[in-house]
Amino acid sequence: MDDKCIMEGLLLDAKSVCDLYMHGAIESSTQQVRQTFSAAFDDALSMGDSLYQQMTAKGWYQTDTAPEQKVQQTRQKFNPTC
Repeated sequence: MDDKCIMEGLLLDAKSVCDLYMHGAIESSTQQVRQTFSAAFDDALSMGDSLYQQMTAKGWYQTDTAPEQKVQQTRQKFNPTC
């Protein structure tokens, strides 16, 4: 297994953990539990960002820029004027 595969796996794990922590925070029954999940969520987001930055620097994670027309259509769809 090469470094790219390892980092892809770590990033996928970080994304999965973020989902779990987010739902844990949303559904927490006490403030202390919510704060614990929120702190873990923030840590997982930071780890995911670090992995993303490293992968991008190595050319292992490439993204495409959305066409401006699509961006505007999406903004209009989710930000109605009424």
